[in-house]
Amino acid sequence: MKIGFIGGGNIAEAMIKGMTSQGMKDILVSEPAEERREYLSKSFSIETTNSNKDLVASCRIIILAIKPQNMVPVIDEIKEIVTGEHTVVSIAAGIKLDYLSSRLKTNKLIRVMPNTPALVQEGMSVMSLCECFSDNSIAVVRDILTSIGKVITLPEKYMDAVTALSGSGPAFIALFIEAMIEGAKTIGLNEGDALTLAVQTVLGTSKLLDTGMYPARLREMVTSPGGTTAAGLAVFDEMKFKDTVKAAIIAARNRSEELGRS
Repeated sequence: MKIGFIGGGNIAEAMIKGMTSQGMKDILVSEPAEERREYLSKSFSIETTNSNKDLVASCRIIILAIKPQNMVPVIDEIKEIVTGEHTVVSIAAGIKLDYLSSRLKTNKLIRVMPNTPALVQEGMSVMSLCECFSDNSIAVVRDILTSIGKVITLPEKYMDAVTALSGSGPAFIALFIEAMIEGAKTIGLNEGDALTLAVQTVLGTSKLLDTGMYPARLREMVTSPGGTTAAGLAVFDEMKFKDTVKAAIIAARNRSEELGRS
């Protein structure tokens, strides 16, 4: 079953890298930039084209890996040749399933919110289905997403919350690491060493939590009464760190809802 990508940007490249590493080679990418087509073809030994219509005619699974603002012209271009045999997957933020179903003649619709760590095959993707359909396309799409990290399925009503948490989350974590580095520099470490220490600390902590340990338990393990960690956590409490993070998540969710309405 040939899989087609309309759009050959960073997330599409991450998915193609994951797919080809798992032996999925029957891939076609439609991309307007000739230099980008040549790069993808050479890097992953896949077919490319500059025609979205040719791609739809050749593939049964179509992944819309485009920016939300480009969705309308792309849908207008392909809508007459998409049939009930096609499975269409959108990874464009804010584009809802009812929009796709109102314009495409297929019920096999899947909305996916991946995130940036997909670039190193450590992504978190959430999948929502337009309706339950009995088709091995679902399994294929799930295999594609597991090739770039973890995947869960949730009702679409949670997509704005997902966008706030796992979609925006990498930027929030990066900001925290930036702050750790700045703090380390003020107490004498150079930037390179501070970066190494901060990144590995976050990476190791994430892997430890990925074993199933609850975050509060890990925090308790590290914190001794009257110790250094307790002193630092007291500052977080004083500065209302948790409240700030919660407010950031809510703000990102609210903005996702606004973009979806527009």
